[in-house]
Amino acid sequence: MLGNRLNKTFYHPNPRLQTPWNWLQFGLISFPLSPFLGGLSIVVASSLTWRKQHRIISQNPIHKGFALLSILLLITTGFASHKLEAFLGLFNLVPFFFFFTGLTPLIQTPAQLRQISWIMVFGSVPVLIIGFGQLFLGWNFQFQFLWIVFDWIVAPEQSLSGRMTSNFMHPNTLAAYLVTIFILGLGLWLENYRQLKQKNRLIIFLTIAVFANFIALILTNSRNGWGITIFACLAYALYQGWRLIVAAIISICSSFLLAAFAPSPISQFFRNFVPYGIWARLNDDMFPDRPVALMRKTQWEFALNLTQQHPLTGSGLRSFGGLYKTQMQIDVNHPHNLFLMLSAETGLITTLLFYGLLIWILIAASQLLWKSPSIEPKNRLIFFSYIITFISWILFNTVDITIFDIRLNTLSWIFVAALCGVMYQYSRK
Repeated sequence: MLGNRLNKTFYHPNPRLQTPWNWLQFGLISFPLSPFLGGLSIVVASSLTWRKQHRIISQNPIHKGFALLSILLLITTGFASHKLEAFLGLFNLVPFFFFFTGLTPLIQTPAQLRQISWIMVFGSVPVLIIGFGQLFLGWNFQFQFLWIVFDWIVAPEQSLSGRMTSNFMHPNTLAAYLVTIFILGLGLWLENYRQLKQKNRLIIFLTIAVFANFIALILTNSRNGWGITIFACLAYALYQGWRLIVAAIISICSSFLLAAFAPSPISQFFRNFVPYGIWARLNDDMFPDRPVALMRKTQWEFALNLTQQHPLTGSGLRSFGGLYKTQMQIDVNHPHNLFLMLSAETGLITTLLFYGLLIWILIAASQLLWKSPSIEPKNRLIFFSYIITFISWILFNTVDITIFDIRLNTLSWIFVAALCGVMYQYSRK
């Protein structure tokens, strides 16, 4: 029965949009291993939707907000000291706004949300295999086919201090990807966990995939990934009304924090049963004598100073790295906080508009979930999964920045488009 439901979601509710929907599905399944193929397919999907639905797209208030944001970003490049660098920085933002607005009318139903979640979980399997092979089997290879169509570099030395990276550039980048897969996979699992006793192969696969993603997240040794994973588990437990699980999560997290940060007698007690790799990573004892310039606090303070110097226009996109190196004599490309980076490089007006649009989407989605009777009970959990994914993306970007990785940046805007697309369809009912 689940297989029949899954097959139906390959067909778009609007036959005119079947072709771009096919392109989007192909792009999602190929994106983790080939950003070129996946990205090209997603661009085609968005462009075809723009051609067929340009009137609907141009009338959406959210899209008008992002059009205004794009104009403001273009204006800020005119005030930048290095205009070419600032112009190139636009390509991490403005084209993705275009993809987002094009995909919003393409994704219309909760069934499509489920289909995207399933595709994402299936697509993560090769990434997990490469990651575990790299970390435990010492895999060392480079695979290149047709230049950039497939270009993987997998080597043990690529893993930083034993942290899993798979075919991503950095453990934190992999963690951001795995957090998304874990949240969407867990949402699917919660929808279908009662079918475990029926030995449904898809549910068994889903159980293994969610567990493997969770283990891989631990092995990235990313504090950002750990924290957001705990947040997601707590959010699901609260949504389901599982009080014992909520209490267990809070107790476990409290133990970790006490082992890492409590005064000596208390911390020593908890360190007897909390693994060293957790508490030492949380309080940074695992990496002592780290240069002050590499600490996020230092980077955040520098970004705030830049904002104070140019509060309206910023210093120009992609300017932080050069200015930071000039003063600190160390290479740091961004301040590990998207809000602070945008305020420093594009000014407060642009930054507040950007986050205002994100908050608008979040509030509208939450109101639809909790207050609107139009969303059917069977579809509420999958919609909630996308809200949690959206919140997790915002949280991750408060301690790191994902827009510089094309896979993470593209996937993030697809999820925002999916949320907005379903919201728009329900608002028309």
